[in-house]
Amino acid sequence: MTLFLVSMLIVVILILIEIPVAFAFGIGAVLFAFTTGNNISFLIPHGFKTASGFALLALPLFIFAGLLMAEGGISERLLNFVNSLVGRIKGGLGAVTVLTCALFGAISGSSSAAIAAVGQIMIPRMIREGYPEGHATALVACSSVLALLIPPSIPMIVFSITGGLSVGAAFLSTIVPGILLTILYCCLNIWFLRDNPNIQVDPPLPFKQAAKGVVKTGYSAGFALLMPLIILGAIYSGIATPTEAAAIAVIYAIPVGLFIYKGMTLSSLGAVTIRAVTMTGSIMAVLFFLFIMSRAMILEQVPRDLAEALLQISDNKYVLLFLINILLLLIGMIVDDISGSVLAAIIFLPIINQLGIDPIHFAAVVGVNLGLGNVSPPCAPMLYMAGGVGKLSLDKYIKPTLKFLCLGHLPMVFLVTFVPELSLFLPKLLLGY
Repeated sequence: MTLFLVSMLIVVILILIEIPVAFAFGIGAVLFAFTTGNNISFLIPHGFKTASGFALLALPLFIFAGLLMAEGGISERLLNFVNSLVGRIKGGLGAVTVLTCALFGAISGSSSAAIAAVGQIMIPRMIREGYPEGHATALVACSSVLALLIPPSIPMIVFSITGGLSVGAAFLSTIVPGILLTILYCCLNIWFLRDNPNIQVDPPLPFKQAAKGVVKTGYSAGFALLMPLIILGAIYSGIATPTEAAAIAVIYAIPVGLFIYKGMTLSSLGAVTIRAVTMTGSIMAVLFFLFIMSRAMILEQVPRDLAEALLQISDNKYVLLFLINILLLLIGMIVDDISGSVLAAIIFLPIINQLGIDPIHFAAVVGVNLGLGNVSPPCAPMLYMAGGVGKLSLDKYIKPTLKFLCLGHLPMVFLVTFVPELSLFLPKLLLGY
C-alpha cells in the first residue's frame, strides 16, 4: 500500500508539472512494478490484451462519430432548435447553452467536444447579448460535463469494461442524474441573471409563429437528434452491442455530414479521421499504462488493503460512501474523466462489492463525481479549456463557476450517492436489472 501511494504521488507530481498524462502513468506503473518485484514483461501482455478487447473498440468509434457530427454542422442546428424552444425568456440563451451541451453529449460522449462545438458559438453570443463574460464561460464549463452523464458516455464505457459491468446498465444509471442536473443548471442560470439589466431578450412570438419556428428548426436538426435514438435504440432493443452501435453511429454520421448537412467535405473527412486517430491514440496510451498498473495492484492486493483501511475507519456504508466521494473528487480534480474512470473501477469497486453497494449505482456516483472534479481546480481540464475558448483568465470566471458547482453539481453528487433509486430506476425498468 505504501509503495502504491508513493507511486501515485509521483504520478500526481508529474501531471502537475505538465508531463503528459500517459507518460506520468507509465512512469508510475513501471516504478510500482519494479519496487514490488513484479516482472514488467509479465504485466505488459496483460495491458495489451485488455486494451485490445472487442468491447473497448466502442471508444474510438464513438470518438470518431462525435467528431464527424461536430464537423458536419450539427452544433449550429441543435442550437437553433433549442433556441426556438426556450430562447425568448430572460436567461433563455444560457438555458439554450445547457440543453445543447446535454444534447451534444448524447451524440459525442465527450465533454471536450461539447466545449469545442458549443462554447465557440455560445460564449461570444451570450456576451454580445449582455451576459457577464465570466458567467458565460462558467456556464459552458459546468454544462460540458453533462456529456459524462447523458449516454453514450465514453468514461462509462471505460469504467464498465474495466470493472466487468454491463455497459448498457451503466449508460442508463446516469440518465436521470444527467437530466436533473440539466434542469438544475437551467434554473440556476435564470436565477443568477434575474436582476441583470443588461440581458437582451427578444419579445415572445405568437403561439402559431413560435410553433412554426420549432417545427422548422426541429426538422433541420432531425438527423442530429435521431443519432442518439439510433444508438440507444440499437443497444437496448438487443439489435447491437455498444461496440456495434458505435460502428452504426459512424456509418450514419458520414453521409449525414457529407450529403445532408453538407458541413463536411472529403478533405475535412480526412482531417477528422486523423484527429480521431490522434485522440484515440493518446487515450489508449493512458489506458495501456493504467491496465498495467491495475494488474500490479491486484497482484499486490492493494484494493483489499485499501478496503481494510477504510473499514477500520467505519463500518457504516454511508460514512464510507462519503469518504469515497471525497477521494473520487480528488481523482477528478487531478486527472481526466477517462483516466479517473479506470482508477475508480480498479481501486473502489472491490470496496463497493464488499460493502454490498450495487456497482451500477456506483457507476452513477463515479460519473457525477468525476464531472465535478473535472471543473474543480487545481487541474480542472474542462474548466481551463472553457477559459481558453472564452479567452478569459481564471479569476474572471472562477466565482460564477463555484456558484454553479456548489448550488448545482455538489447537491446532485449527494443526491445520487444517498438515493440509489435515482440511478437504478431505469436499469431496473428497461433491463430488469
